[in-house]
Amino acid sequence: ELIASPVVPNPTTAIVMNRPSLDKFESDIKEGGHLFINSSLIDKEAEREDVEVVKVPANEIANELGNSKVANMVMLGAFIAKTEVVDFDSVMDALADVLPEHRHNLLPLNEKALKRGKEVVG
Repeated sequence: ELIASPVVPNPTTAIVMNRPSLDKFESDIKEGGHLFINSSLIDKEAEREDVEVVKVPANEIANELGNSKVANMVMLGAFIAKTEVVDFDSVMDALADVLPEHRHNLLPLNEKALKRGKEVVG
């Protein structure tokens, strides 16, 4: 009997937020895929020439927005805008549904972070 696994051996996209993740996952990406690099924390150049490398200063932007914790949302905005895997506006609309009620005060910040990520890949 097969057991489902969330592990994907050769993803089409990797989002790496730090140097150890770049070192570990860069070689796994399928040819023609995307490699999103958090250029705020990673100063190493990607070695792959057969994938599209997208550099996003996620931590820098998050700090400009006043909260380093939204670096992941900045990167998500860049990922969605570049790959068009889902409609950007749909994600914006869904934020209120996925954030717990007691975190709704963070909606404007998360929306700004998504938009700034989108602007990076503009």
